[in-house]
Amino acid sequence: MRIFGKGRHRPSASWRQATDRAFTLIGDGRYEDAGELLTRAADLEPWLSESWFNLALLHKFRHDWEQARAAGLRAVALLDRDTGAPDWWNVGIAATALQDWPLARRAWQAYGLKVPGGSAATAEPLGMELGSAAVRLSPEGEAEVVWGRRLDPARLEVLSIPLPSSGRRWGEVVLHDGVPHGERTTSTGHSYPVFDEIELWAPSPVPTWVVLLEAATEADRDALEQLAADAGFAAEDWSSSVRLLCRMCSESRMPSDEGEGVHLDPHDHSEPGHPGPLGHRTDGQLWVPERECGVAAPASLVRGLLDGWVADSPDSRDWRDLEEVC
Repeated sequence: MRIFGKGRHRPSASWRQATDRAFTLIGDGRYEDAGELLTRAADLEPWLSESWFNLALLHKFRHDWEQARAAGLRAVALLDRDTGAPDWWNVGIAATALQDWPLARRAWQAYGLKVPGGSAATAEPLGMELGSAAVRLSPEGEAEVVWGRRLDPARLEVLSIPLPSSGRRWGEVVLHDGVPHGERTTSTGHSYPVFDEIELWAPSPVPTWVVLLEAATEADRDALEQLAADAGFAAEDWSSSVRLLCRMCSESRMPSDEGEGVHLDPHDHSEPGHPGPLGHRTDGQLWVPERECGVAAPASLVRGLLDGWVADSPDSRDWRDLEEVC
């Protein structure tokens, strides 16, 4: 129930029925039918901010950012509170998708966030120092959770090397939703939200490669990852970093990395012979020298990177079967 002017305005039964039915249709993926009902609800109750918030939400699901921005602005114009309303967050996502930076800044400030540069600035809102987070790529498909750096409240730069099934690359920027679905915790006790990807915001020109390594020790593996990082790119040991989780586990509070210790992770659904901490264990052995590794690097560099890694310790390192996969 909202307050408009001096009187309370209760939505009609017809508004509630149309809205409830619309969200049932949204859950079934029937966005066009839901849009007709939410448009009818807005016609019935145009003074309710919820009417326009719901339409903005639908347009966000459809990635129709012009309509999402328009409906979102109508919703915030009817708000009865100054800060913290989710209506402003949806406006911020739509504005970010459209690179409407003045509106994005206004939205984050209205929500209650500090934005460097002040209200007069019109450039991209960088430097918000929101830290690290995880994002679930392809949340409605073969979902994969990867790590990244938050550029602002709606964008994350991917710093993991995604599996090729995701269709995403290291260094890409994805637009993500505002409500976390799950958490990842570290051994130090820090927890990080897991956001759902909405769409790709900026592609990466750096291809993804998969290669089989022979690394005698963890230190040998670590040396390749450090060598790639020093070159400005990335390498990731998928054999230890990938865990296969059911949806319920993925969307819950989960430890971020069980590593390859002696404690088996009951949430890891991988199997022997497949990527994942459990899949690369052998009886009585905590380290398997053969590693499946993802490398994010240009074609002109990747072989030289691997050869240089081997040359530093030829007795304990080797590689084979390099393939570009994304």
